[in-house]
Amino acid sequence: MPPHSNGNLSMAYFQDFVLEGFGVGLETQALLFAVFLALYMVTVLGNILMIIVITLDARLHSPMYFFLKNLSFVDLCYSSVIAPNALANFFSSSKVITFAGCAMQFSFLSLLGTTEAFLLGVMAYDRFMAICNPLRYPITMCQSACTRLVLGAYCGGCFNSVVQTSFTFHLSFCSSNRINHFFCDVPPLLQIACGNTAINKLLMFGICGFMIVGLAFVILISYGYIIATILRMQSGAGRRKIFSTCGSHMTVVTLFFGTLFVMYAQPGAIESMEQGKVVSVFYTLVIPMLNPLIYSLRNKDVKEAVQRLGQKHMTM
Repeated sequence: MPPHSNGNLSMAYFQDFVLEGFGVGLETQALLFAVFLALYMVTVLGNILMIIVITLDARLHSPMYFFLKNLSFVDLCYSSVIAPNALANFFSSSKVITFAGCAMQFSFLSLLGTTEAFLLGVMAYDRFMAICNPLRYPITMCQSACTRLVLGAYCGGCFNSVVQTSFTFHLSFCSSNRINHFFCDVPPLLQIACGNTAINKLLMFGICGFMIVGLAFVILISYGYIIATILRMQSGAGRRKIFSTCGSHMTVVTLFFGTLFVMYAQPGAIESMEQGKVVSVFYTLVIPMLNPLIYSLRNKDVKEAVQRLGQKHMTM
């Protein structure tokens, strides 16, 4: 059992939580298991392939692909925090997760989700510099600057994770230990918490809302300048290549930020758990699976790198 405490620090009465999942029949559970397993396998294979290709192909050693490799790593870890435990619980009679396990899962989810949001913002800034300021791009986006931007994204993720985890797991969970979700997240945990959760809701809407809206605004401004620059270009081939690259990024941004906004940045998210479960599947499993597919299928450089890697492997 977590340690008891007095004063301003709450105490938890349960050693374990129960993840109720989707609460459907056995046949539907089997179907969901197959869907989750397929999504997770494609996610793992796609993101590992993306990391290997970018690492091994020297032509992809540029800032854009450095950020994309980090995005693939975050997506791989993000899904791995959720999917294995969710798959194990589909046919488990207990569906139990310990208090410490729940806190750890939640902290990694917050860390990786926030880091991904910041990485998408960094990638938009990278495209802005490459297209709108090409002469300054090699200096502005040097290796040390790229490394600092990625570290900054992880630091932002760590900050949100520490704040959200500490405030959430200092609550008392004395009314129930049954979490109406398939993983540990803020909205379902607040539903079973005792006492006043107003500060926690304010933190969730405040921090998450500020980050989502703020980063989305930065990305939109960046792409506003990018579109204006593209429209002034004379080369049709150059326009098509830039639109293809930027279109991939905007697709990922729209999917990721749209689902996060529905889940965390609007007040109705706390009450609508059934909707929240469906939305959660998208940002924890579907989007990490789609990211490598979107970036590889719509990116000529990545497709050519995959072909070169395959030909090199066959000749060995």
